[in-house]
Amino acid sequence: MGARMFTAVLPPAPAVAELDALLEPRRGADPTLRWTRPEGWHVTTSFMADVPAASLERLEENLAEVAQRAHPFVIRLAGGLAFPHAGRARILALGVPEGHVELAALSSSCRGAASRAGAEADGARFVGHLTLARHNRGLTAVRWLEILDSFPGWRWTAEELCLVESHPGARYEVVSRFPLGGAVGRHLD
Repeated sequence: MGARMFTAVLPPAPAVAELDALLEPRRGADPTLRWTRPEGWHVTTSFMADVPAASLERLEENLAEVAQRAHPFVIRLAGGLAFPHAGRARILALGVPEGHVELAALSSSCRGAASRAGAEADGARFVGHLTLARHNRGLTAVRWLEILDSFPGWRWTAEELCLVESHPGARYEVVSRFPLGGAVGRHLD
């Protein structure tokens, strides 16, 4: 079995710190929610459940080409989302009201890059979001959505695409970074 990987755009450190500070006093309100770690926050553009080791180099080459063809763009995180719906939410997230079109195009290109490398990507419909919490059975999330809707929102310019490996325990490791509209990405050791 190969590595679990995904491509993503990462929010900048100041946005992560501010959002973390807003969530901190609320995390204990419902002990059945499993909150994601701020150091792992990201906006996924594609997910690959099984990347064979033999496909990794080609995947990185393909993603470098995808990133080189894309241009930096503005992303705004704001507004609460619940998946699959507010009445039985298994995921609480922030939406992407600005930059969604660009993220969707990047998602499509990343999925194609994965497929050409022999690392099949998930084919689910793209919905740009940043996951904040999960629930095993699903909860009524109307109040949580009101809280998330009250947050100010965060805007930044996405300038790179990241290839991330997902390890057990929801630990993520950035494997490669690819500048948008720039040179070939660099591998991180």
